[in-house]
Amino acid sequence: MDTTSQLACGGCDQERFQKANHYESSLLKMSEKENLGMKTQSPLVPLGTLIGRELRHGNVEKPTVNYGQAALAKKGEDYFLIKPDCQRIPGNPSTSFSVFAIFDGHNGISAAIFAKENLLNNILSAIPQGCDREEWLQVLPRALVAGFVKTDIEFQQKGETSGTTVTFVVIDGWTITVASVGDSRCILDAQAGVVSLLTVDHRLEENVEERERVTASGGEVGRLNVFGGNGVGPLRCWPGGLCLSRSIGDTDVGEFIVPIPHVKQVKLSSSGGRLIIASDGIWDALSSEMAAQCCRGLPAELAAKLVVKEALRSRGLKDDTTCVVVDIIPYGYPAIPPTPKKKQNLFTSLIPVKRFHASMNKGPNKLSAVGTVEELFEEGSAMLAERLGKDLPLNSGIFRCAVCQGDEAPNDDISGTIFSPSSGPMLCSKCKRKKDAMEGKRASVPTIMI
Repeated sequence: MDTTSQLACGGCDQERFQKANHYESSLLKMSEKENLGMKTQSPLVPLGTLIGRELRHGNVEKPTVNYGQAALAKKGEDYFLIKPDCQRIPGNPSTSFSVFAIFDGHNGISAAIFAKENLLNNILSAIPQGCDREEWLQVLPRALVAGFVKTDIEFQQKGETSGTTVTFVVIDGWTITVASVGDSRCILDAQAGVVSLLTVDHRLEENVEERERVTASGGEVGRLNVFGGNGVGPLRCWPGGLCLSRSIGDTDVGEFIVPIPHVKQVKLSSSGGRLIIASDGIWDALSSEMAAQCCRGLPAELAAKLVVKEALRSRGLKDDTTCVVVDIIPYGYPAIPPTPKKKQNLFTSLIPVKRFHASMNKGPNKLSAVGTVEELFEEGSAMLAERLGKDLPLNSGIFRCAVCQGDEAPNDDISGTIFSPSSGPMLCSKCKRKKDAMEGKRASVPTIMI
């Protein structure tokens, strides 16, 4: 190797040596900075504490709830309720929830108006004070049952004979709870394009279980008989001729027409979904799938109008036709729900759903076929004791009625011959008479308020 090559190699070695020293020096400085940072860094905060801070400061992003309503009147007996700004704790926006309901009256408007004005307060009064959100959602199905029955008792005391269907929807975050009597309906159109029925129709024509219950309780089921010929029209309950097996009101029909609602509670995925709540003027003209498909991709207000328009085009205006559309949208997403790329034909059957004998404290027990909707609770029994569970006395030894929330000292007329907490829910004398009448044990004669 010549001298020139040796000098070149020596220069390279010297340059690599200098770079190596510079790199080691840099690493040392970085290490010192990291050690200094670790000395001044705050200790790690547990995840539960972080979530608690977010809850306290309202940083947990609830979905946006948009809604629209449309209606066409034939008899003027449909009413609706929209309350998007309810609060579990008054003055605390982080405890907000929304309520949407439809009341389809018959034989007059009194029952529909009364239920619209009183049902929500009766439901909320049946929820114990001081519940956190999880406890509140767990007791909500029971409170819905109590609120429906209390509203029915109060209305019957007025001595009026009209009745009403009710479909009552509570939205708290991603959790939807639906209670219903009659044949108004609520469907869920999930973002995956799957249409699910969240209610059960209580029409005697279609619901075999309800027909059997009514006849077992002392009612008669048959078609209208004209001049001794063959029966015509849908199956009806006699006396009264009502086509439904459950409603609020209908004092003149018989106590076997009960106000105990079917209740279903589901939790949406963070992709959200759309609810369509409507009276039978819609569902007699459109299937659930048709109603969902005709308004996909449209904002809620326009969607409600289009559903009513489609029902009118399909069948004409033969009944009051009312529709409420509610969009549950992830926070920060566009207001218009996207149209699914592929429409699926999965549809919940209209045949009455088999009852789930799960308690309200039991965890999730079912997932939908596409994994976007988690079922939390479902119960449709018409037996009040099964729906209200068992009660224990208050600290003072006083018992609180599970329906009307009145306080009474235990006596021989409360919830049985001799009250026992293990025998079922505590009921005051008035509510126990209502329970017995609904089960066909005795006739209930409403007290008319003067």
